[in-house]
Amino acid sequence: MKYICFLWFLAILGIALLNVAEGAGECGRSSPDREAWKLAPCAMAAQDSNAQVSDSCCQQVKKIGQNPPCLCAVMLSNTAKSSGIKPEIAVTIPKRCNIADRPVGYKCGNYTLP
Repeated sequence: MKYICFLWFLAILGIALLNVAEGAGECGRSSPDREAWKLAPCAMAAQDSNAQVSDSCCQQVKKIGQNPPCLCAVMLSNTAKSSGIKPEIAVTIPKRCNIADRPVGYKCGNYTLP
């Protein structure tokens, strides 16, 4: 009986650990590629440093930017790259949105958030 209880305990522990491991990415349970779709309103601003940044873009950047590793992963994601996003321009969006509590100086791959 002790043996069966111990096996159930290990099974439950294993399932719990697997669930934690799934949410261990930069953006929690969501992938950076999935989060990148939320930044669709930023497409032009992330390709052209002279393009105006829309309010909807700034709202999404502010929301995702509360987790700087996620924001960086999104800006450097395959979805962003395939959409023509230029990371060197994308990292300037939080500043262009005048987000006061942006992570200034945060290292984002080869780029630094201004």
